[in-house]
Amino acid sequence: MDSPRARPASLGDPTWLDKLAAWLLALLWILPLVYAVWTAFHPGEFSTRFAWDAPLTLDNFRRAWAAAPFARYFLNTTLLVAMILALQLVLSTLAAYAFARYRFRGSNVAFALVLVQLMIVPDILLVENYKTTAQLGLVDTLLGIGLPYFASAFAIFLLRQTFMGIPKELDEAARVEGAGPLQILWRVYVPLAKPVYAAFALVSVSFHWNNFLWPLIVTNSTNARPLTVGLQVFSSVDQGVDWSVITAATLMTAAPLLIAFLLFQRQFVQSFMRAGIK
Repeated sequence: MDSPRARPASLGDPTWLDKLAAWLLALLWILPLVYAVWTAFHPGEFSTRFAWDAPLTLDNFRRAWAAAPFARYFLNTTLLVAMILALQLVLSTLAAYAFARYRFRGSNVAFALVLVQLMIVPDILLVENYKTTAQLGLVDTLLGIGLPYFASAFAIFLLRQTFMGIPKELDEAARVEGAGPLQILWRVYVPLAKPVYAAFALVSVSFHWNNFLWPLIVTNSTNARPLTVGLQVFSSVDQGVDWSVITAATLMTAAPLLIAFLLFQRQFVQSFMRAGIK
């Protein structure tokens, strides 16, 4: 028998060049975060120079918290993300189930229109979305921010493909037991698609937690302003830019997502792998 050392490496095995490129990309990705952490926990004079004996401080976080109503921003962002995700899951589940298990006139055209939405950059629709929001009287409201995102073409496509892979025999068995369409959807399809729901939830929460342009346009006050828009208070250069306070505010904004990832990173990776998202 050939020894393990004599076996040639398969084409799928990473080479040293692949590993080096991966490490370089990881380093480039983490450098801004390392700088933000260093600057946020040190006095302003150490924001542009590194010194081992630099003193640690939490004053930057206190100043950032006092400079803007972060409590209100956190509440707005949490409510906004939860509302968008809940409606996306409900609407996308119903639409995906219809596309996967029902054949009706124009179903292929309707699904093609859904796929077209995946190729449209959301920024193109800013003007029309604002006109519609203004006509509905939803400017400067959480509902107005979330309205353009309630129907997710990506979620519909992802769930439709997942539902099509579920054997139809499970439908027939559920119907024999007297289950209706909604009962079949809730008791058969939804449980089998949990990894896909988890993967999409991660994508949706991350995107809408960090979304900036549309909330900036449609909000005028702190009543509905999310965290990302609230950070613009630190962009004023009238009295100079204090990078220590800016990075402290940025870390406070990103902290919930970073903590959630660190605590549940294994579950995150497994969800993406099971859902087939690369």
